[in-house]
Amino acid sequence: MLYSKLAKPFLFRIDPEKAHHLVIDGLHTAERMPGIPGLMRSMFGVEESPELAVDLFGLRFPHPIGLAAGLDKNAKSVGMFANIGFGFAEVGTVTPKGQAGNEQPRLFRLPSDEALVNRMGFNNEGAEAMAKRLSQGKKHPIPIAVNIGKNKTTPNDQAHEDYRACLKILYPYGDFFVVNISSPNTPDLRALQHGDELQLLLTTVMEEMGVQARKHGGPIKPVLVKIAPDMTSEQLGYTVDTIATSGAAGIIASNTTISREGLRHPNAKETGGLSGKPLTARSTEVIREVYRQTGGKLPIIGSGGIFTADDAYDKIRAGASLIEIYTALIYCGPELLRVLARGLKERLRRDGFATIVEAVGADHR
Repeated sequence: MLYSKLAKPFLFRIDPEKAHHLVIDGLHTAERMPGIPGLMRSMFGVEESPELAVDLFGLRFPHPIGLAAGLDKNAKSVGMFANIGFGFAEVGTVTPKGQAGNEQPRLFRLPSDEALVNRMGFNNEGAEAMAKRLSQGKKHPIPIAVNIGKNKTTPNDQAHEDYRACLKILYPYGDFFVVNISSPNTPDLRALQHGDELQLLLTTVMEEMGVQARKHGGPIKPVLVKIAPDMTSEQLGYTVDTIATSGAAGIIASNTTISREGLRHPNAKETGGLSGKPLTARSTEVIREVYRQTGGKLPIIGSGGIFTADDAYDKIRAGASLIEIYTALIYCGPELLRVLARGLKERLRRDGFATIVEAVGADHR
């Protein structure tokens, strides 16, 4: 109610990218103000409950609802994400060197479609800046994933070295890592999802993860691969096979789409990746196909168009062990996290499941 009545009307009157920075900078400042983190927890926090807790990748998730990459590209506000109710969060996408991204304007709201179009282009301060920021923070109460990508000027035949460079710098600071090969806003990036380039990339990433694990001690941290929703069934099959045999710990399905089917808002003409409600069905379909192809043996994080508890539960029953939101946070505010958590518990009880883990992949049984 607080968001929809006060914050949203104000934020939606200003430029989307300015509103984005205002939110992240505001969370960054709020974390350092005495009493504010506790106040945010009391207003928005999601209580840990046994039925929603997930143990996965050697990590404990208090509940399955996380923040997708893109909101906090530079890890400025990670300390506040648990306070506003998230069970985990992705930061980034980060590249080895800082880069400005694409020309503005590059972020567009489509309110009538409850969607966003972005062509940000991996704008970020670079891996060193993120590492410095994460090294200064306190231990995080929820798992933090670092989403890594390549610089715009790096040709695809050298892209694997950019991902290696990110891991060398950031390995100590992420609980798990996400290889982003599916943003539509970096030229030719999606070509890395196929063929020998994907094989080389994942081989390099897994080799470097082993090097860093030996250097820092402990088991190798999990690596997930984020895929696009726009592949054909044949392309998806090959990509999933390559990921499954690479040693990666899982898949995030899915990134934004280049499809514009069924949109009504004039901003649908803008180029870039579309997120939000129009992606709901397609991302669930991709989850279902990945789960079927892997026999449920490769964990999936479901992302794309989650606005309601039914959206979230559909993705879990299709095969997602965890889920992520982003665009719905912009339209609905942090109040949504409690709504989703409460709704998931209600659906578990309705279907006779004791825990959320029991519901994962239920549609395939």
